[in-house]
Amino acid sequence: MKAPNTTSRPRWRRISQAQLDLSNMLRLLWEQHVWWTRSFIISVAFDLPDLSVVTARLLRNPKDFEAALMPLYGKEIAAQFAALFTAHLTIAAELVQAAKAGDTVRAAEAEIRWYQNADRIAAFLAHINRFWSEEVWKTMLHRHLAMTKDEAVAILSGNYKQGIDIFDQIELQALAMADVMTEGIVRQFPGRFR
Repeated sequence: MKAPNTTSRPRWRRISQAQLDLSNMLRLLWEQHVWWTRSFIISVAFDLPDLSVVTARLLRNPKDFEAALMPLYGKEIAAQFAALFTAHLTIAAELVQAAKAGDTVRAAEAEIRWYQNADRIAAFLAHINRFWSEEVWKTMLHRHLAMTKDEAVAILSGNYKQGIDIFDQIELQALAMADVMTEGIVRQFPGRFR
């Protein structure tokens, strides 16, 4: 983790309680997303008996995002996001399982679909919020996928220290995605977050 820069003066910005609550909620959801993804990778890698419950918990994350987005975007849009995000997770699961089995053809095919899904998520987010750039989301999601794949490879190959180091970066990047999401929502619905 990068140490904060203590030589420069901190830039404080006043935010409302509603903005803070939104930020905390989205940061929690993104944090849970990457944490339960990591737990899934570990469960698959070591054939742990908790795989079914870890999978169920991981797949609850899109529904939690849906519940968070529904008051802002309505039931249909929130459900569409949840469906795209569920696909993101199920394709990732296919990729990890194929990699563990040594099935490079199936893993490569899953990886292509994984990136296509990320592009669909980026386009969808840009469509529902003009303050979310499709290119920015695509860049962030592609980085998220690349790091998650690297993390899985490290764990599957027994390089646990590297896996932890990668996860530290995944965690920071997930929080950055949460912040981008929060900022876009606050700008789109300024009256709700005063």
